[in-house]
Amino acid sequence: MVKKKGGEIIAESLIKEGIDHVFGICGHGNIGLLDCLYDVRDEVRLVSPRHEQTAVHMADGYFRVSHKPAATLTSTGPGSANQIMALAVAQTDSSAIYSITANVPTSQFNRGPFQELNQHHQADFNNVIKPVVKRSFQPSRVEMLPLAMRQAAMTMTTGRPGPVNLDIPYNLFQEEAEVTEEVAGSSFGKRRSGASNEDIAKVVDTLLVAERPVIFIGHGVTLSEASAELTALAKRLNIPVISSPNGMGCMNMSDPLSLGFIGRNGAYQANQAGRHSDVVLAIGVRFDDRSASSWREGYSWNFPKTKLIHVDVDHAEIGRNYLPDMAILADAKAFITQALSELDRRSVGEGDRLAGWHADIAGWKAQWDKFIAPGFETHSSPIRPERIVADCRKVLPDDAIISLDSGIHHNWFMQFWEARQPQTMLNTWGYSGMGFGPSSILGAKLAAPDKVCVSVSGDGGFTMVPHVLCTAVEYNIPVVWVVWNNFAWGAIRDLQYAYFDGREYGTGFYEGENKTPYNPDFAAWARASGVAGYTVTRSQDFAATLEDAVKLNKPALIDVHVDANIRPPSTGSWELPPLKPKEPVFGEPWKP
Repeated sequence: MVKKKGGEIIAESLIKEGIDHVFGICGHGNIGLLDCLYDVRDEVRLVSPRHEQTAVHMADGYFRVSHKPAATLTSTGPGSANQIMALAVAQTDSSAIYSITANVPTSQFNRGPFQELNQHHQADFNNVIKPVVKRSFQPSRVEMLPLAMRQAAMTMTTGRPGPVNLDIPYNLFQEEAEVTEEVAGSSFGKRRSGASNEDIAKVVDTLLVAERPVIFIGHGVTLSEASAELTALAKRLNIPVISSPNGMGCMNMSDPLSLGFIGRNGAYQANQAGRHSDVVLAIGVRFDDRSASSWREGYSWNFPKTKLIHVDVDHAEIGRNYLPDMAILADAKAFITQALSELDRRSVGEGDRLAGWHADIAGWKAQWDKFIAPGFETHSSPIRPERIVADCRKVLPDDAIISLDSGIHHNWFMQFWEARQPQTMLNTWGYSGMGFGPSSILGAKLAAPDKVCVSVSGDGGFTMVPHVLCTAVEYNIPVVWVVWNNFAWGAIRDLQYAYFDGREYGTGFYEGENKTPYNPDFAAWARASGVAGYTVTRSQDFAATLEDAVKLNKPALIDVHVDANIRPPSTGSWELPPLKPKEPVFGEPWKP
């Protein structure tokens, strides 16, 4: 038994758990812990952005790229409350984050001291944070810290990963106690549940007789780091792969077997393959509304007429939206490895048994390519959205990391981006919080300093977190921000045009009685912060400007003026009850 300060226990535990970054902001409630972190500054780097939301998004981006958790540190009250939205993004997108929040000292519990929440329970912040974390721990004595830290690390990294919270009264940081040390709890990728031999045999039997099979992958495949295994399985059986945005890149999207995204803003061939398939092997996916055309039969999928095999590490997702014919609780990598072993046992090799199916898909893709080609070939000012996606793909290397915010730009990238490697496309998907894209790219760059890191965000989203410019300069984080400037909350304005006869209200950015389109000069804003700033209004100039910004190897921002009146061509559906959903712009629903 060794006598230690609580802050020393926390600092040592971070090192033991392999957590080498803390993204946090100082406050009176955590100065006692900051002093202990000072002693381990060579092993645990403190990065202090200008807002707690950005701190969590940075930790989120850091995890998505490295699959190593980072910690966040916030003070009592408002600072900790500022993380809630970002933690919700991390939770719904399965990112492990070690959120350390300070609370009022135990000697003042329930007395209503500065920044205590005590309406229903003393020091009640952990009830604020519980809905957006896997679990909130609240040790009230120094002796409780070692176990709480180990259990928190174990909780965030096992099963479906996600954020956890340690809500710690700030007297514990400096108080001392004799404690028994705990072993490390972090276990990301070390516990892989598998399927039964009987289930694996049934899956292989089903796939080998299917006439129109598809594999649908999501973030579970990315988190399991099963890219090589997935590619091997798809090629072995010659089965096309549809991907959710968080699964993009697990199979190189330039491969003919990769059909892209599905849903309202999916690729036509993906929706056609989904609704014409006879067997769907879904691995690590949720079948959320955007990837299932709001579960409208015939628009993306045709369950239960189509046979569904659903594999997921989270039992709550299996059967949530579609009842599977086969439900398999298993880690993606373990399951795919088992399936490949079963194919080896049966000596099943590659073949062209599905030639007719692939011919159908090739025909659908050719129709789609012909339909979208003009948009990619046209130069204009303001710039057509397709050109931004295409030029990013042309300029950026295959291992470049892009982060995308919530907004109309994301719909265009979902539809047309070709991710070449896993963990290179960061999306705010489940909770869709604005500010994720410009913030998370900072954490991504810290996790992968040798890779090009580019944020693409809307003008509205970037304006929510402009302080990211300061953090990039302070810590010399050479990222590039592309601000998709269409002078509007474009995605919502489009809904007003689609459903409310163009009665635009509260969705455009204007100045004065003449309603002149207004935005700040983003490039000047960047330069005022010490960041290189560019403005691009002609499509002919964007690719070269992006190339220059990347070569700088310094923080840079490109303000790109994009045509707000060109919308992604829907190939599926999305429903906003009770409004009547729109039909696809290209293609039509099909039921067997």
